[in-house]
Amino acid sequence: MSNPIKVGVVGLGRIGMSVHLNCLQARPDKFKVVAACDLIPERCEKYAAVFGCRTYGNIEDMIADPEVEVVDIATRSCDHYAHAKMALLAGKSVLVEKPFCRTYEEACELIRLGSQPSGPRIFVRHNRRFEEGFIKVNEIIDSGILGEVYEIKLTRNEYQRRNDWQTIKEFGGGQLLNWGPHIVDHSLQFCGGKYTSLFADIKRVAAVGDAEDHIKLVFKGVNNRIVDMEISGGAALPTPEYVVYGTRGSLIGDGQTLRWKYLDPEVPLADIKANPATPDGATFGNDEVLQWKEDSYTLDGDKTDVIWDYFYEAYRNHKPYPITSEQAAEVVRVLEEAKIGTEFAD
Repeated sequence: MSNPIKVGVVGLGRIGMSVHLNCLQARPDKFKVVAACDLIPERCEKYAAVFGCRTYGNIEDMIADPEVEVVDIATRSCDHYAHAKMALLAGKSVLVEKPFCRTYEEACELIRLGSQPSGPRIFVRHNRRFEEGFIKVNEIIDSGILGEVYEIKLTRNEYQRRNDWQTIKEFGGGQLLNWGPHIVDHSLQFCGGKYTSLFADIKRVAAVGDAEDHIKLVFKGVNNRIVDMEISGGAALPTPEYVVYGTRGSLIGDGQTLRWKYLDPEVPLADIKANPATPDGATFGNDEVLQWKEDSYTLDGDKTDVIWDYFYEAYRNHKPYPITSEQAAEVVRVLEEAKIGTEFAD
C-alpha cells in the first residue's frame, strides 16, 4: 500500500512554486503536501488550489502542525540554517534546498541535530548529482577509454545583468551559493572526494547587486586530477560545460551533446623512444600514424527530479541516501574557503 510522506513546504517563490510543486504533484503515491507556508498569501493560495493543503504565514505555525512529517525548505539561502534548525528542534525531519547553509559550522550543527538516534533526519537536495551529462561523463571516464584522466574543466556560463535577490549578499546571493553548490559537488566527485590544494578567484562582472557573479575554482584532487571549474554571469560567448583530458583521448560536451575522441584500444602504439639527436629540417614529431576513434552521445533531457524518489526511499524505507550530509557539508566548507582573502568575504 502507498504510504506517502506528509510534507509541509516553506518558501513558495521561484523554486518552491515551480520545481518543488511539480515534483511533489507528480508523485502522489510518495508525497502528500499537507501544509504550505509563505509570507505572500497569494502564493499560499496557489499551493492550496493544487494540493488542498493548509496554509500558514509563518514557519513556526507550520512546524507546529502535527500532521507535518517533513519540512521541505525552499526559502532564500540566508534562511536555510535557521529554518532547518527550527524544524529539527521541533522533531521534524528536513529536506533542504541547496545551499545546505552558509557556513561549515552551521552545517555541522544541523548534521548533529539531524543524526540523533530515533530523532529527526536531515537531507540536502543536491539534485544535480543526477544530471545526465555528469553521470554519462563519469561512465566514460570509468570505462578507461580515455586513459588516465588528468584534467577536467567544468563551466556554467552566460552573460546576464541579473538584479534579483540572488545578487545581494545579505540574502545569501552570489554564484558561490547559487550554481556553486552544484558544480563544487561535481568537482569534488571528480577529485576523488577531497583535494590537496585550491585556487579561488571571485569577482562581480555584470550583475547589479553586491555579490559575486564570476567564480573560478581550481582543485588538485587527491587522485592527482586538476579540476578547473568556472561559473560566470559575465561570459558573452558560450563555453563547453565539460572538457576532459585523458592520456588516450579527450571529451567535450555542451548541454545537449557529448563528443569524445580516443586512441583505438585494438591498435597497439608503436614502440618509440626519445631521440636526443637534432632533427633534420623543420621536422617535428615522428612518422607514427595514430589510429583514432570518435563517438558521441545525445543527452535526452533533465532527470534530476529522481532525487525525490531517492529521498522517499531513504526517509520511508531507510535506504541509503546518495548524497550524505557530510558530502553536503564539505561543499559548504569549500564555498566558505573560496571566500577567504577575497573582496567578497563576509
